[in-house]
Amino acid sequence: MNFKPLALLLAFFFAAPAFAASKIPDPPSIDARSWVLMDYASGEILAEKNADARAEPASITKVLLSYIVYDEVKKGRIKWNDEVLISEKAWRQGKDSSESRMFLNIGSKVALEDLVHGIVIQSGNDASVAVAEHLAGSEDAFAELMNQYAQKLGMKNSHFANAPGLPDPDHYSTARDLAILGRALIRDFPEEYKVYAQREFVYNGIKQGNRNILLDMDRGADGIKTGHTSSAGYCLLSSIKREDRRLISAVMGTPSMKYRAQASLELMNWGFRFFENAAMFGPDKPLATVRVWKGAESQLPVGAPAMSLLLPRGAKDQLQVKTQVNEPVLAPVKLNQQLGTIEVSSDGKVVRKVPLVALKEVPAGSLFQRLSDQVRMWIAD
Repeated sequence: MNFKPLALLLAFFFAAPAFAASKIPDPPSIDARSWVLMDYASGEILAEKNADARAEPASITKVLLSYIVYDEVKKGRIKWNDEVLISEKAWRQGKDSSESRMFLNIGSKVALEDLVHGIVIQSGNDASVAVAEHLAGSEDAFAELMNQYAQKLGMKNSHFANAPGLPDPDHYSTARDLAILGRALIRDFPEEYKVYAQREFVYNGIKQGNRNILLDMDRGADGIKTGHTSSAGYCLLSSIKREDRRLISAVMGTPSMKYRAQASLELMNWGFRFFENAAMFGPDKPLATVRVWKGAESQLPVGAPAMSLLLPRGAKDQLQVKTQVNEPVLAPVKLNQQLGTIEVSSDGKVVRKVPLVALKEVPAGSLFQRLSDQVRMWIAD
């Protein structure tokens, strides 16, 4: 088998024989060139097949396009009510082929918000080129912008050459990189992301449905984007949320539209069934109180930033947490200043080590307090 389930890669997480790697079933056998299943909270990969193999993203490219639009709006560089001029190049996209389009009219002006709906829901290639030209002046310039954003997001094995995701030797990504992109979109723009769950959009009197049929197969499905070309096959970047957990999958190069959705759902069901998140630490959850010397206060709560561990289901109740403080702690102490380490262990094995930090500031004390504590430290020595 060439997939790599987390259960095999991270066997040291398992706290008891009941959760041995061999007891977790293999992930479903997926007929796809590559795929990845990611835990949203931690960003960890539950399982994958050829996750870093080069793949054509096809129209999943439009997720990066929309991310850039949302970010540019947030920064105030463009506005949702901007009137975007539809150039001849944009108008011609898909006009003489079966490519997806929004059916824009050449020379017309369309609100940016409508175009983004057309991109996300209708997968409009014409709208994609129009928005690219509006943001960067030309599609080529926008492709450079896409690559800059991809690098910032950590998409290390991706390169983009056009806005709609048309086949091009210099236009490629990977299943892992696309999952990273999907996670960033949901994390950074949760309100804007809601448009990905819309089933249909009407423009110019033409109603078109969302091609992501996974939205109708699971009530927790709320995005993300389909992709297809003859060379790429049928691809789907998707996300499902159940209660307080969310998973993301990228399935690349499957044989049909229906199968890409079914395969994604099978992976999601496997991940939800056999894994869980352990939410740990946080600024309101001190792990201990330490003595502070020469400060305005003598006691300081310490802990760690909030984090999420991905574990086999049922294993989180068997974790142990150990703190180690680098003493003595001397004021002034800054908020989030590292004061030691935290070790999270399972069955006697350390599975995660994170900084132990101050959960509040402690300024230097008065001259009397500093001198008094200095004497106490001498006596203690």
